[in-house]
Amino acid sequence: MLTHRTRGTWSESAQRVLAERYLWKDEKGQLKEDADGMCWRVAEAIAQAEKLFQPSIDNARFQEIAESFYDIMIEGKFMPNSPTLMNAGKDNDLQFSACFVLPVPDSIDGIFDSIKHAAIIHKSGGGTGFAFSRLRPEGATVQTTAGVASGPVSFMKIFDAATEQIKQGGTRRGANMGILRVDHPDILQFINCKLDGGITNFNISVAATDKYMDALERGGSYDLIDPHSGDVVGSLDAGEVFRQIIEAAWRTGDPGLVFIDRINRSSANPVPTLETIEATNPCGEQPLAPYDACNLGSINLAEFIKPSGIWHYTNGSNPADRIDWEDLERVTRAAVRFLDDVIEVNPYPLEQITKEVKANRRIGLGVMGWADMLYKLGIPYDSEEALKLAEQVMSCIKEEGHAASTSLAEERGPFQNWSQSIYKDGPLLRNGTVTTIAPTGTISIISGCSSGVEPIFALAFSHIVGNRHLTFVNPHFENVAKELGFGTPQLIEEVAHKGTVENIPGVPEEVRKVFVTAHDIAPEWHVRMQAAFQKHTDNGVSKTVNMPNSATAEDIAETYMMAYKEGCLGITVFRNGSKDTQVLHVGTDPSKSHEEDDHTDKSSIFDKETPLYSPAGTDGKIKPRPRTVHGATHRAETPLGNAFITVNRNGNNEPFEVFMNVGKAGSDIAALAEAMGRLISLNLRLPSPMSPTERMKNMADQLLGIGGGRSLGFGKDRVRSLPDAVARVLAEELGIATEDTSDAIVLGEHAPGKIADICPDCGLAALVYEEGCQKCYSCGFSEC
Repeated sequence: MLTHRTRGTWSESAQRVLAERYLWKDEKGQLKEDADGMCWRVAEAIAQAEKLFQPSIDNARFQEIAESFYDIMIEGKFMPNSPTLMNAGKDNDLQFSACFVLPVPDSIDGIFDSIKHAAIIHKSGGGTGFAFSRLRPEGATVQTTAGVASGPVSFMKIFDAATEQIKQGGTRRGANMGILRVDHPDILQFINCKLDGGITNFNISVAATDKYMDALERGGSYDLIDPHSGDVVGSLDAGEVFRQIIEAAWRTGDPGLVFIDRINRSSANPVPTLETIEATNPCGEQPLAPYDACNLGSINLAEFIKPSGIWHYTNGSNPADRIDWEDLERVTRAAVRFLDDVIEVNPYPLEQITKEVKANRRIGLGVMGWADMLYKLGIPYDSEEALKLAEQVMSCIKEEGHAASTSLAEERGPFQNWSQSIYKDGPLLRNGTVTTIAPTGTISIISGCSSGVEPIFALAFSHIVGNRHLTFVNPHFENVAKELGFGTPQLIEEVAHKGTVENIPGVPEEVRKVFVTAHDIAPEWHVRMQAAFQKHTDNGVSKTVNMPNSATAEDIAETYMMAYKEGCLGITVFRNGSKDTQVLHVGTDPSKSHEEDDHTDKSSIFDKETPLYSPAGTDGKIKPRPRTVHGATHRAETPLGNAFITVNRNGNNEPFEVFMNVGKAGSDIAALAEAMGRLISLNLRLPSPMSPTERMKNMADQLLGIGGGRSLGFGKDRVRSLPDAVARVLAEELGIATEDTSDAIVLGEHAPGKIADICPDCGLAALVYEEGCQKCYSCGFSEC
């Protein structure tokens, strides 16, 4: 029962997300708790571990510990990963960890055991990582059956299909990481496996070895190893493999790189004499041995800034002096105890996982709200000062976290493998790893802060409902704009219009330097920030290097190499719009802009010499198509890319047919566009008492304002979907003005390139890619 008097402050977005996905409901779907009640439920459930360690603990001490857990959550200073919030204290037998790694043995029995185990984990709310490096290559002989091996990629497709069918605990879709060693004979097939739009439930990364990186740097070749026999079976040019990695990443965002030998030499593998790490969790920041899991939680750095007066940029003081280091240490200690308690009460889904987890007792305490902290302190994200502060903050959390783990070891004993670990000659340690910077996805929305160590995506966004246009502005920017007197309604609207203050007159230069967004920051600063946090993190750092759509393959290559040289454990990039490029434009020349695309319709059957329909007059039959018609092709910008819409007219200058070309021939969107064109054309050619012009006007009225998940443009120029774009072209042909009064959320709608995508849950254009996964800023949907 909740007796603690402290109540939380929850934003409207947080309450909406919590009510939909986290709060306890009865059989009829009615809420049994509010946000504060959820925090107490979780705190009390996790504190039950204290009774296991101290069976004679008195109720006052138990309450004290439970309330310390409650306090750090209710204060907005710490949140555990989503499965803990969703499941702890509900007695639903669903586990509390976010990430797992499962082995994939080189046998049919082992492969399908792994698929079964993944399904169990996904159902219980976790994500899974797999190394497919043990599987023999495609075409290799299978002696037991005299058959031929189908290779890792073919089995990945089976894993992918199984994942598609599993809904995680009714709240989360399963996510996977697929990893293959760079020296596997099927490495080129793996690198390119997502180019055809398949394997959609996997992030993929290449495990780059030291030997490979050495060969790449010297411009040489390296050996390919048969994992079944251990024999050298060929070689590849390291540069050519790297070129294919980069080209695939440019097109799809995958593969990333994990520097696998570096991982096994680092604190990410605390027991290298016992285990070799082959894979990571779905977002790449948590290396794990087979059957291991990690309990994650994040500290909200934005809540550790001491109050001050007017925001200053260059007042000569040390920004670190405004950080409440003492409180940060308090929360770190409580969070480490909380996460260690999670290990003890977590109902792990497999016996092998329980055994492995308790042998190493990994926890992963990370951070969120980093961009907010920098805003509050007036420090540009892309500055040496920010890098220095990142090291200070993470060093504090690591040192205090390890000290707390040592205290727990003295109280409860070290982790089972401690005597064979890299820490055996030092102080006792309760946890094999203590710190991880993991994706904060939905929990950052719950906490009302920026995600992880990422910069924010947009300083403002618009919410349009009918004729109402609401603008939501980053509160830190809004406060500074008011304090410094430049926050006029017109300027705020322009910020919402563009999503960034870059190149907006009226914003002081020092403010523009501080309030940068993800796409304002050069890639090298993303990498340097990741490396700064990595220096003081036991495991890895979840970080996506966001790049503009105009980024080249060379930009990505430089970023990958910089990550290796700066000491990162892995690297992920995301070129804005690359996932759409993969779906809609695979097979086209990447150097060819949309404007240069061929405007002719290569798939429409209306331009064939043989008419689709049998000749007929006005006697109730469809009008035949003449051999030649004349018209105009309009280029229309849509949320799905540029559409080329042709309207042809007959000899009486009446509209006669419409066809359109969007995306790659054979893609779903091309098929839908062709279908829409056929139906419009059929309507225009059917006999009717209405003229074709009147019919086209009515069709434009019907299509106008249809909303999809994405939108493009602003105000009267706003395009909500492909049908909406078609309606505008038809209206333009008829000289009719259009007005859209539908509703949408737009993140930085006029920023260069599309920065928000369609959310599969709420359907609004508020889905962004950061921390290695996708997250909706509207409804809180997250793949992580």
